[in-house]
Amino acid sequence: MSAIETPDMIRKSETETAKPQLQPPPLYRVVMLNDDFTPMDFVVDILMRFFHKSETSAQAMMLRIHHEGSVVCGLYPRDIAETKVQQVETASRTSGHPLRCIMEHDSDD
Repeated sequence: MSAIETPDMIRKSETETAKPQLQPPPLYRVVMLNDDFTPMDFVVDILMRFFHKSETSAQAMMLRIHHEGSVVCGLYPRDIAETKVQQVETASRTSGHPLRCIMEHDSDD
């Protein structure tokens, strides 16, 4: 007569016993772009309000945008990056400014 195997007697394969390897989500850069119409004070306010920058840091970033054409405001998972872009553009349009933000996949990922 053959032996009956109960569930606790069945050997599990390595794939069944291995713990899943969790990976961090891919990150995206939120980049603010320069334009010739948005007031500098408004850009500083946006950087402080949505990216939680200090006034000094926001002013330095605003000047980089003005002189270099763009600046990375932060590195976020996709959903958060999309939300930041939407917040900036909604606030800009509501205030009558053409300020734009884009998101780019972080190649260091």
